Amino acid sequence: MTHVTKTAGTTTETVETDAGTARITWHAARKARLVLAVSHGAGGGIEARDLTALAEVLPAHGVTVARVEQPWRVAGKKLAPAPKTLDAGWRGIWPALATSGLPVISGGRSAGARVACRTATELGARAVLALSFPLHPPGKPEKSRADELLGSGVPTLVVQGGNDPFGKPAEFPEGTYALVEVPYGDHGFAVPKRADLSQEEAVAVITDAVVEWTGSLG
Repeated sequence: MTHVTKTAGTTTETVETDAGTARITWHAARKARLVLAVSHGAGGGIEARDLTALAEVLPAHGVTVARVEQPWRVAGKKLAPAPKTLDAGWRGIWPALATSGLPVISGGRSAGARVACRTATELGARAVLALSFPLHPPGKPEKSRADELLGSGVPTLVVQGGNDPFGKPAEFPEGTYALVEVPYGDHGFAVPKRADLSQEEAVAVITDAVVEWTGSLG
């Protein structure tokens, strides 16, 4: 069961999943060749600067963007549930993402990136976009989640802040994925005022990288 509402430039759709009601905000490309589905992290929503910027920029490049709110977020809860529940929510929204018949890139930031990696092969994702992949908890590099990233099984792009406490670019293991660094960026891609690039320029690093990468996918 779905419910759809439309406003200028966007369409919002609610989708029932085994984990509860999820919500998709669609930003449609006029001549779409791909769908990029991106979900939020464990501590924020789809208003995150990177997800917002991708929704604004990518449709002009033939990529429809679907910003996905997991059921726990739609329900107003402040703490994300266990990984298996997040995966169940993502599986539940996938049929709605795939209805156009276009290839779907599975993506997300932080916890959402982990979900995308864990489920990509199973769901038939064209590729994975991992924004601020949480390689390990802050200060605990021994608790690596590299196996999730390396096990995505599809073309994968990681976009990582140069100063991300959940894993700096230099900490990432070798693999077949691509990695783009956002200089000075923290886990939310915020850059300090003393940095030699502005916040707008930092966000442009993200969108430029994703535009180029999605162009290579077809």
